[in-house]
Amino acid sequence: MRAPEPYTSSAVVGHFIGGRTVASSSGRSQDVYNPATGAVARQVALASVAEVDAAVASAQAAFADWAATPPIRRARIMFQFLELMNRHRDTLAAMITSEHGKVFTDAQGEISRGIDIIEFACGIPQLLKGDYTEQVSTGIDNWTMRQPLGVVAGITPFNFPCMVPCWMYPVALMAGNTFVLKPSERDPSASLFMADLLRQAGLPDGVFNVVQGDKVAVDRLLEHPDVRALSFVGSTPIAQYIYERGAHFGKRVQALGGAKNHMVVMPDADLERAVDALIGAAYGSAGERCMAISVAVLVGDVADRIVPLLAARAKALKIANGLELDAEMGPVVNRQALERIEGYIAEGVREGASLVVDGRGCRVAGHESGFFTGGTLFDHVLPSMRIYREEIFGPVLACVRVRDFAEAVDLINAHEFGNGVSCFTSDGHVAREFARRIEVGMVGINVPIPVPMAWHGFGGWKKSLFGDMHAYGEEGVRFYTRQKSVMQRWPESTPKGAEFVMPTAK
Repeated sequence: MRAPEPYTSSAVVGHFIGGRTVASSSGRSQDVYNPATGAVARQVALASVAEVDAAVASAQAAFADWAATPPIRRARIMFQFLELMNRHRDTLAAMITSEHGKVFTDAQGEISRGIDIIEFACGIPQLLKGDYTEQVSTGIDNWTMRQPLGVVAGITPFNFPCMVPCWMYPVALMAGNTFVLKPSERDPSASLFMADLLRQAGLPDGVFNVVQGDKVAVDRLLEHPDVRALSFVGSTPIAQYIYERGAHFGKRVQALGGAKNHMVVMPDADLERAVDALIGAAYGSAGERCMAISVAVLVGDVADRIVPLLAARAKALKIANGLELDAEMGPVVNRQALERIEGYIAEGVREGASLVVDGRGCRVAGHESGFFTGGTLFDHVLPSMRIYREEIFGPVLACVRVRDFAEAVDLINAHEFGNGVSCFTSDGHVAREFARRIEVGMVGINVPIPVPMAWHGFGGWKKSLFGDMHAYGEEGVRFYTRQKSVMQRWPESTPKGAEFVMPTAK
């Protein structure tokens, strides 16, 4: 594979409204950094209330015609978009690496998972079919149909600037809705790139819109009466805020929050594979994944055997600019994230955890001002410690030692988050009991990052999800549509005379 060309545009990242790129008139902007160099690469506009209103108005104006477009015609446009995403995936991956910092191959993987959802969305006409019952009562037929909601919005995080929006808008658009995306202001360029590909694919103007911004944009989307539903992925405090405010304004909301994903390693596990899994899942994307493994639950005597192996691998991580093809871990997204992560490491030391590998102070030659931290490994972490309880969102792996399987299950079930979890074992009974008893939304058995495929849907439990429906898959189709029931009878089969009792089947 040839090294990718870096993304070097210095243009201000604006909005996409009504089928065209729009420069901001708010007068507000924010720096966008290249995390590998620490330098400001470009500016992103921050939308005003008026600019959010313009995007929503554009989506509202386009809704009626788009909803009336036959699903198969909508699917043909999505197929064209799918082809364009495949053709330009490396350009998009380099853009993501240049603003987020994740290694190029990981960015390619993110795009591939987003493309999976687009492929699923192309087949949604099958899932939009309703049910039909003939003769539910004498001369009466009953059927249901699924219809779009109207204008819907998505608020997405910095860690997956392509994949997470793809959890939302392909499904929403294919169901007949129009969409307003508010991406993260930390890595905003991917959103405009995808918007332009949708335009090239033939999507009518106004059906998909992008507003860059901060809390001003978020709050206006929550309050706007024409926004019918809102999807969110981010931290738990903001997810709860989005859910509560959205409910206050009568919106349908799915808000995916934070995580503290555990991986149980049983004494009978294949140790080499368990080490590979923990290293990749804890330190991949510098730990900036909601499905990253941040806690290793080591059962019985496996701890003494596995911790030295983890330490050796953590120390040997190849940390570099993500555009270097041999890089295993790139920088974190910005200086604030770096300081927060290293502050948690200091807190873990203060609380008495054993710091086996200290990633602080990492320097990469030629990138001395980049936002780099190394892989950190703690042992003898206790459930009372902040580094166990709170989401760090960085390359920090905490090892907790437990006596047996039952203690491991109880430990995980007691945690406030329930996003993802994994168990490595060679025992089929342990695997079955783990999957059955664990109180977590996504479970892996000898799979460290159990992100469901496009047709299954993504979502956690407890404080990792606010709302009733998971993202994408059939749950996503249900979220972006509402059911209507129709009962029909024709005059020839209608009895004469008023009926004063509840209708019954007869």
